[in-house]
This record gives sequence, C-alpha cells and structure tokens, in this order.
Amino acid sequence: MPEYAPPLVEQAFHRLRRDVLSGNFAADAKLKVEELQTTYGFSSSPLREALSRLSQEGLVRADERRGFRVAPLSPDDLNDITRMRLMLDVPALQEAIEHGDDAWEAAIVAAFYRLEKVESRLPDGPVILDEEWSALHRDFHAALLAACPSPRQLAWSASLFDQAERYRRFSARFRQTARRKSNEHKKLMDATLRRDVDTASVLLANHIRGTLRNVEAAYEAMRVSGHA
Repeated sequence: MPEYAPPLVEQAFHRLRRDVLSGNFAADAKLKVEELQTTYGFSSSPLREALSRLSQEGLVRADERRGFRVAPLSPDDLNDITRMRLMLDVPALQEAIEHGDDAWEAAIVAAFYRLEKVESRLPDGPVILDEEWSALHRDFHAALLAACPSPRQLAWSASLFDQAERYRRFSARFRQTARRKSNEHKKLMDATLRRDVDTASVLLANHIRGTLRNVEAAYEAMRVSGHA
C-alpha cells in the first residue's frame, strides 16, 4: 500500500514554515514566488497559499504591492509576543493543572524525558539551534498546557510559541556561554505535577520572560560590536 503524501499546499506550508522559523530566511527578506519555485519545486499556487497561511500566523507579512516578506524582528514585537504569551500561557497552565488527568501527567513526563535525552547527547553550545531539540522543546510546552479546555487558547498559544522561536534562535547566535535548560524544565514539570499552581505559574512566567531577556542581551551585544 503506497504511503500517504500530504497535499502540496501542506508540504509547501510546512517546509516554508520550518525554514522561516529556523532563520534560513533572514528577517524582512523578500520571498519571491519565482525563486521559491526553484528552491522547493512547487508551482506558484501551493506556494502562494502557504505564504498566505504563514502571514495569518504572523511569520510572514503580505503586501499587495511588494508581495511577501519574512516578518521583521524587533524588541517591540517580542515585547508584544511576550505580553500575549503571559496572558494566555500562564492561565492555560493553571487550567491544565485543574483539569489534567493521569494521562496528561504521563504525557508531560514522556515529553520531558525525550527532551532531556536529546539535550544530554548534544555538544556544548545553544541547544535551541538543534532542530530535534527545538521540536521536542515545543512538544514539552504543548504537553504542559494540553489539558487546558480551550482549543482556541491552545491554538493561539502554539502560534505565539512559534513566533517567539525565531527570537530564541536569534539570541542563541549571540550567546557567549552554553546554556542547558533541562533543570529549568524539570522544575516547571515538578511543580506542575505537584499541582502547585502558584509555583508553576511563576516558573512559566519567568521562563517566557527569559527569551525577552536573552534577546535584549543579543541586541546589546550587536550594538557594542557595531552590527546593529
């Protein structure tokens, strides 16, 4: 029986999305459909549909005259993303702790285990730049919130997590010291599994703000080095 192949729009969307999130396309870079056809091997129709979907997620900007561009990076934009994540993710975790069952707890433990195993195998350096770690990091955060009963809240949370991903990778490229995150994630997991709402909320809020702090440090490093 032949393997199922996703529709061309889905294939184009996921490949473009991966490359935007990973920084393969620079912030504010123009995304010319003709060049993307050569790069990815898709016709213009699925590529335009994929770009439109990415614009709805905030990863791409659409302009009637200028076409499509990768969304720019800026401290103000990350401040807004951080503000929205604090408004959505912390209450989502609180509700997940209230409604989560044994299967939810088991999924969190499994997601953390996979994340920690990959991190332990990585060489020194920013773990966020490893594709497998990044995917498992996303899975761990999604598992924490999964028992929140609002599908829209979870969808917006996932979208904002991905918008913040470009900033995590941006800051990692300027980080001078290796940063292991498993201890931070373990504390968050332990508080969540203890149903300690207050501690888990504080830990998650600090974790989210950590991206903002790292990016501010990266911009300062750029300013000092004369690259800003």
